[in-house]
Parts: sequence; structure tokens; C-alpha cells
Amino acid sequence: MIKPLLLRLHRWISFAFALPLFAIIASGVILSFEPMLQAGGVTASVDATRLSDIIKRYDPDGKARGLFINAPAQRLRLQAPGAPEIDLFTGEPAENPSVLGNIFMWARFTHERLLGLPWLVSASTVAMLVIMIFGIAMGWPRLRNTLPGWHKGAAWFTLPLILLSPLTGLVMAFGLTFQGGWPAASSDRPPALTDAVRIVAQSHDLAQLVSIGGRGGRMMARLYEDGELRAYAVTSDGLVALPRNWPRLIHEGNWSAMIASPLNVLTSVVLFGLLSTGVLLWSRRTFRRRPDRAARPRRRASEAPSLAA
Repeated sequence: MIKPLLLRLHRWISFAFALPLFAIIASGVILSFEPMLQAGGVTASVDATRLSDIIKRYDPDGKARGLFINAPAQRLRLQAPGAPEIDLFTGEPAENPSVLGNIFMWARFTHERLLGLPWLVSASTVAMLVIMIFGIAMGWPRLRNTLPGWHKGAAWFTLPLILLSPLTGLVMAFGLTFQGGWPAASSDRPPALTDAVRIVAQSHDLAQLVSIGGRGGRMMARLYEDGELRAYAVTSDGLVALPRNWPRLIHEGNWSAMIASPLNVLTSVVLFGLLSTGVLLWSRRTFRRRPDRAARPRRRASEAPSLAA
């Protein structure tokens, strides 16, 4: 009695949230490649003086709140209104915008703020977790070489991965980091962007730099170290390592770009496959019944004895 009810709820919730989940999972597939491409895009060293000169040239008033480096395309973007995308090789505005950068930007907006509605992303993620819990509660599957068999087998064999993905996403959405205490913010004014670049360059190769920007009253830098995206507070005394935000590292695949990123690709592809086959199974089951139900009265009428006879 319980299992048929769980199965029905599992199917109907999947169908009800199918469209937003398709968009969230599809954008997640795209974003899963970003850590690999960012970490793999690190090539030659970036000169701190040259980078500072570029910042001064395009932000002479020092109004930019930060910078972001697109390593695969070797592009720099300042966080300032109307700032152009800058080619790191030439120091000139890029002739054409980075297609890959725009794709990642669209995917991130879709993944985090679907249709400009963050609550829809959270609600769909909760629905995904509920669907998985109902699937687990229905017990071990019978593995067969059929569409339902593959659907159940893929879910069970990748269960830890597909559970972690929505779970860490929800934890991030609710602002939980499970970090220890952050280093106390300095009473001094955060360094200017050009000074922050110089401070980072004292201990790290700027080729590993992903971003520098203000956050929580401090200047923060994010850069790759041995494939992991680490966060540092930039102070006048140097860099101070910040506690790891494990939910974010796991969800984005940045705890190890060359291991976690492919795992995230696999997870996203499995989730897309599960949702697609689930909707297909629901559709086959639903639309097959309708002709049968319509045909039953006609069969009964034809089989009934005629009054003339």
C-alpha cells in the first residue's frame, strides 16, 4: 500500500517540476566544466606590474570593486560599470566577447536565479531531494535491461553523488558554510585593487588567480592551488588563508578541479538522464491508458447481446 503511494508521488512531483529541473540540471552540466577549464587554462606567468598598469589604464579613478580572470580565454574583466573585456596578451579591449565566458555567465544565472526567481530554484531543489527520498524508500530495484531497469540502476549506483548535488546546493542557498571562525577583519582600510594585486603576487603566481574583490568589509582573492580553489583575505601584511567553504567546494567541483569537476559532469548527466527517463516512463504509462479506457465502453457495447436477437 505504501510503495504504490510513494511511486505515484515520485512520478507526479517529477512531472510537476520537470521544466525548472531540466533548466537547472542542463545549466549544471555546463558549469561542471568550468573548474577544469579554469584550472587547465593556467599557462604562462602573469606579471604583476603589467596587470596593475592595465587596471590603472581602464580604472583610473579606482572605482572598480574587483576583477575576474577568464583563464581559458585569457581575458580580464573589471567589476565596474561599462568596463570592457580586456585581452591579457595585448592589454587592449577584446575585439569579440568570449563566447565561453558568456555561456558560463548565462548558465550561472540560470542555475542560481532561474527566470530571476531564486525561490523557484530552491523549491525545485527541495523537490529533487524529495523525489530521491521517495525513490530510496521504495527499496532495492530489480535490475533489468529495460528503460525502468536502467532508470533505477543509474539512480542506485550513483546515489551518493546525486544526493550530494542538491543537498549542497540547498545548504549554499540557505547560507550555511560550516566554516570555522574567520580571521578578524582588519581595522585598516582594505587595500586598493592594484595594491591587492601586488600583495597576491608576493606569494603566488598570478597565473593561478581567478578573482579579487571586496566581501564582508575585506578584500578577498580566489586562486587555484594544486587544483583546489582557495580563498584568501588580502591584508597589508599579506594573504591570510580563509576557512574552506566545503558545501561550495563540493557543489562547484572546486575541491579538486581535475577530479571533482569530471564527477560533477557525470552527476549532472545522470540527473538529466533520470529526469528524462522518468518523464518518458510517466508519459508512456499515462497516455497508453487513455485509449484503453476509451475503448472499454465500445468493446462492452459490441459484446452486449442485441435486443433483436
